[in-house]
Amino acid sequence: MFGECHAHIFMNGYDYAKAVEDHEDGVCRELVRAAFLEYQKHGVTFLRDGGDRLGVSEWAKTAAPEYGITYRTPLFAIHRNHRYGGIVGRGFDTWKEYEALVEEVRRQGGDFIKVMFSGIMDFEKPGVITGTPLGEAEIKEMIRIAHESGFAVMAHVNGARQVEAAARWGVDSVEHGAYQDADSIQAMAEAGTVWVPTVVTIKNLLGSGRYPEEAVRRIYRIHAENIRRAYRAGVTMALGSDAGAYRVFHGQGIVDEYRAFQEILADVPDLDAFLERGEKRIREVF
Repeated sequence: MFGECHAHIFMNGYDYAKAVEDHEDGVCRELVRAAFLEYQKHGVTFLRDGGDRLGVSEWAKTAAPEYGITYRTPLFAIHRNHRYGGIVGRGFDTWKEYEALVEEVRRQGGDFIKVMFSGIMDFEKPGVITGTPLGEAEIKEMIRIAHESGFAVMAHVNGARQVEAAARWGVDSVEHGAYQDADSIQAMAEAGTVWVPTVVTIKNLLGSGRYPEEAVRRIYRIHAENIRRAYRAGVTMALGSDAGAYRVFHGQGIVDEYRAFQEILADVPDLDAFLERGEKRIREVF
């Protein structure tokens, strides 16, 4: 089985508030171990986490080898205060505070830096991204500081201009990457950025009744078409399901993600080799 290149071990796949409650008074080790058993059951031996603010992924890193899993984590994501990101990380106001958070990742044994450059998709309004994204100057500086500190950078980022800026300034991977255009796709291709589209965060909403069905279908069609465009442009892609998100379960999520890619890129004869190259790149860089 492929590795899982984007997960949140602290989330449960059905209720974010419950996940926080389960861990806020201390890591619930039984839940983490249950998640690892699911990965083990599905033959997943590589897991790249997206971090959390509760110390769950920090503890998970110590337990993962018991399950034969190579586990990489940023410990927590880093975001601008008053912008999207508090659900998985810690915020900053000044560059000195940002540098201190990067250094804290180093001291605590984190493997890379995860940054938040935008909000998320509004699943009721195709084309809309929640919140206010960061500008190019901020994106550039966050990447620069992390790289100069010796870390690879994983970026939660949606929106064509933000993805384009992140790729232009050397981000190592783009996570989610909704609502791209030809310029942002070309920027990723030229920079060698790995795109982890987390398709099933959209696809698994179909039929759930959580959001208007036609809106979700349209969002999925847009994302699928951009994946096809990115493949044709030579963008490196890897499988990551955002496991722990709503209806995306640990272990099963990466199976669902692979099946989604099989549907979207059904005419690609070397799909497995293509995805293996993307995962190999993630493993090497992160």
